[in-house]
Amino acid sequence: MMASGKRLKSGYELIDRNKTYTVDEAAKIIKAAAKAKFDETIEIAVNLGVDPRHADQMVRGSVTMPNGTGKTMRVAVFARDTKADEAKSAGAELVGAEDLADLIQKGEQGFDRVIASPDMMGIVGRLGKVLGPRGLMPNPKLGTVTQDVASAVKTAKAGEVQFRVEKAGVVHAGIGKASFEAEKIAQNAQAFLDALQKSRPAGAKGTYMKKITMSSTMGPGIFIDATQIAG
Repeated sequence: MMASGKRLKSGYELIDRNKTYTVDEAAKIIKAAAKAKFDETIEIAVNLGVDPRHADQMVRGSVTMPNGTGKTMRVAVFARDTKADEAKSAGAELVGAEDLADLIQKGEQGFDRVIASPDMMGIVGRLGKVLGPRGLMPNPKLGTVTQDVASAVKTAKAGEVQFRVEKAGVVHAGIGKASFEAEKIAQNAQAFLDALQKSRPAGAKGTYMKKITMSSTMGPGIFIDATQIAG
């Protein structure tokens, strides 16, 4: 704990807590402050001016990081026959139908994304109480319910990040690793913010992005100037 405290203190010495930074500046500071013995995840959190309790203010979407996320994405696919073969060839870790549903019901959690062909949704629907809380229910709007399961698997493994606003109006996501070059961290952060801006719902009034914070797993949070992002 003491070593962790020292790292955090040294990280805070690199920033002015009363200042907001550009994405590029924040990326450089975060990389310099990341001193943990493991490859820290770069995280971004955005406070939005929305009330997700209203359907016309729900924010949800996905974006492929231009430089990947640095995370190995494990994918489970609900499909049969040729679609199942396509999913396996694309690199899915778990593929099946009723058998896969049984595995998940029994506690299997070795996956980060769930994809399904449309004809499998009857089976997947029974897993709502298991997949829902983890934000893993396949959704046509996110491209995770699709006939082209192979492309969906490849997209997930290439560094696609899905996001969804939480009850408090906050969206957060892991967008890279501290081992990335600062320029690549900044590019990923900008891609995420651009996608979030494009997902602005019709019901959002006033300031959309209220506060943007970027940090590494063990590092300090850095405030990014939200006015540089349109809206």
